[in-house]
Formats: sequence, C-alpha cells, structure tokens
Amino acid sequence: MHDHDCGAGSALFTSMPGEGEIAALAEFFRMMGSDTRLKILLALDAHEMCAGDLAQALDMAPSAVSNQLKALRQARLITVRREGKMLWYRLADCHPREIIHLAMSHVAEEQE
Repeated sequence: MHDHDCGAGSALFTSMPGEGEIAALAEFFRMMGSDTRLKILLALDAHEMCAGDLAQALDMAPSAVSNQLKALRQARLITVRREGKMLWYRLADCHPREIIHLAMSHVAEEQE
C-alpha cells in the first residue's frame, strides 16, 4: 500500500453516483482511452490547432483526424472556433488537461 493521501477526492461523492452518471463517466474514459484521441488531446494541450496541422503533427490522414475531432467535440472534450474558413480546435476546459496530467504522473510513478 502506498503512502499517498487519496482521501481528498473521496469527499466529492457522499454516495454512489447514479447509473446515468456512471454511464457518462464510462463514456468519458472510453473517449480518453483511444491512442489517437489521446494524442490529439495532448497536442491540443500545447495550443489551439486546426485539423490540417493536427494531421501533419500526428502523421495521420486528415479524414482520420476529422473523425476523431468530431467524436471529441460530441464528448465535450474539445471546442471549436471559426476564423474565416478555418476551424481551430482547443481543449474545452481544464478538466481533460488535469486528468491527462494526473494519469501521466501515475504512469510515471508506476515505472519507477
């Protein structure tokens, strides 16, 4: 057993979440569980990008990136803004970033 203070987060839930909340949480983790979607989220953590730049940075087909961007938008993990004909994508809020960074910290800790 580790000496980590994991009690701080337990105060968030005073009882077990309902089935709808659990289903939504499972869907959230499913979205975060794809290598491709995770790469896109990590790229957008650095800065706002258009689909073409994402495709090039991740060495992916633009159509594949577009499909993943659509899924991430539907999951409310990213947002888009239009500037002329260009669409610019960014993380929707700080939550995906915080969860990714916390998970990265956890993974790095396990590898020590």
